[in-house]
Formats: sequence, structure tokens, C-alpha cells
Amino acid sequence: METEKSKSKERFVKYIEEKGLRHTKQRNAIVEAFLSAGRHITSDELFNIVKRKNPEIGTATVQRNLNLLCESGIAEEIKIGKQKTRYEQKYGSSHHDHLICIKCGRLIEVNDEKIERLQEKLTKAHGFIPIKHKLEIYGVCKDCSKLKRKTADRL
Repeated sequence: METEKSKSKERFVKYIEEKGLRHTKQRNAIVEAFLSAGRHITSDELFNIVKRKNPEIGTATVQRNLNLLCESGIAEEIKIGKQKTRYEQKYGSSHHDHLICIKCGRLIEVNDEKIERLQEKLTKAHGFIPIKHKLEIYGVCKDCSKLKRKTADRL
């Protein structure tokens, strides 16, 4: 059975071929590292992972390929205020929403059927045909709120 990772790779190869781009060793290494990361990742983090095996690779190459991954529907950008943009695997992953800590930038993936049903109910009530959606809730994660309490207790 074909894995989601191999389906993502195939989709990407097809996309770059349609754009008239070459399938290179560097491009393959970037895609492989991104799909293997298993987490939300910045372009710098991805660059550092790829650089270990491909010392000749540059940051611009990594960023260009991240942009292609987004254009092809395999990745999605997540921007959190002034923090660095993170990327997550989109193709082949199930829908989820995010809780985002404004202190440390932690991203917590959540999926709640009640929220999904409410969103469906809202769109139907307004005769609205949804194409896509995302829910992001910004706040302070439990680790950062514990730090804040500990600091306040010492004062």
C-alpha cells in the first residue's frame, strides 16, 4: 500500500514537471526532509536538517522549494505574529485546528467534532458554501503560564 509520504512526493514531482522544473538531488533532499520532519518547521530548521547531508545547499534553495511545496498543496504556511513562518504538511494529513502560544510559539494541533459541526451549522444557516477554513486560537500555553506564575510567586 502506498504511504502518504510517497503520495506527497509523487504529487510534488508531478507539480514541478507541470511547471517545467527539473527534479534535482537537492530538491529531493528538501522534500524528503520536510516530509520526514513530523512537525511544524521553519525554513531555517529545514535548511539545517538538509545541510547536514548536503553541505552545498543554500538557504534560498530551501525557501524556493518550500514555496513550491506550498503551491503544490503539500505544505501550508503558518504565520504567528512576528515569529518566523512555520510550515506544516498539508497533503495527506487530516484536518485540524491550532492553539498557538504567543509567548513561546508552540503550536498544538486540535480536532474537535463539536466545533466542526458548529462550523457546518453556521455555514448552512447563512447559505454559505465553505471551500476551506482554519481555526487558530492565540493564547498562552500551560508551560508558559506556569512560568509566569512561578515568576510572580518569587516576587
